[in-house]
Amino acid sequence: MCQPSFNNPCGRMIDINDAVGTVLAHDLTEIRPGEFKGPAFKKGHVVTPDDLGRLARLGKRRLYVLDIPPGMMHEDEAALVLAGALAGPGVTYTPSPSEGKINLKADCDGLLKVNAQALTDFNLREGVMCASRHTDSLVRRDEIVAGTRAIPLIIAQTVVEEAAEVARRAGGVIEVKPLARPLTGLVITGHEVYSGLIQDRFAPKIKPKLEAFGCTILPEVFAPDDPDFIARAIGDLLGQGARLLVLTGGMSVDPDDVTRHAVAKAGAGDILYGSAVLPGAMLMLAGIDGVPIIGVPACALFHERTIFDFVLPRVLAGEKLTRRDLAALGHGGLCLNCQVCRFPVCPFGKHV
Repeated sequence: MCQPSFNNPCGRMIDINDAVGTVLAHDLTEIRPGEFKGPAFKKGHVVTPDDLGRLARLGKRRLYVLDIPPGMMHEDEAALVLAGALAGPGVTYTPSPSEGKINLKADCDGLLKVNAQALTDFNLREGVMCASRHTDSLVRRDEIVAGTRAIPLIIAQTVVEEAAEVARRAGGVIEVKPLARPLTGLVITGHEVYSGLIQDRFAPKIKPKLEAFGCTILPEVFAPDDPDFIARAIGDLLGQGARLLVLTGGMSVDPDDVTRHAVAKAGAGDILYGSAVLPGAMLMLAGIDGVPIIGVPACALFHERTIFDFVLPRVLAGEKLTRRDLAALGHGGLCLNCQVCRFPVCPFGKHV
């Protein structure tokens, strides 16, 4: 009995009239002079009754087809099992593999989350694979976020099930989280802006990024470097229904940089200060009664992309970032300040 392997799928020659339901072991070429030359049927195609007429027109009377022994799976069947296990919330796929491959797509606009460890464990199973986009990428509905397939034409069912179980235990390896569009309060701190000595440059930088995600922004509040004033401004915005607060300025370590102290005075807990990203080392994150607060450092005035561009989508996706999350951003967290910014099509923010 033939023992199938990567390089030796078992096959036999049969009459075309007995071919329905069998699997082609190689491509079948069609030539129409002056019109077309290429595969009429691809290797791995499952012959249907509708194919018999075309096969006859190609002059085929006999076909070399695969024998799939018990315990083995065709690549298309395997791909369906793998895709179903890999796809988590917010991910969909069409149950019709193309040449053994299935693409996983975003079922909504949102933030792509890839369980990198589970993906690695999945790909350690010889004979299967899944390739994905980077985790924390912003994706649109129907965009391809990953692709999976069995590598050989036929594969042991046990291998497929082992790989699928890795993905199932992770609750799906690929997920897309929808983004909230919260009513947002913006507090711009600094004596110079508050007193009118200089024109504010933070709002023109920050507001378009919030609006790009569909956030409705309350009228911005200007505040001096006074902790009590800033704390009252925070309370007022919360009273107006703000479900996200963004504060700019006063994030450094100078004596008059009091924004962090004001946030604590307003009742915030779990205040995180500092990140492993350049530009963006002096980021602040906090929260009051479930309302997230993002403290944007001054680098946002001078750089097109900063830590704010990493953190904002994750906050809108409902994530509560930890010190470990901010530390992990160090891998890929160095902006190269390219003359022409191509973010997000660049290494900045691409971390494992």
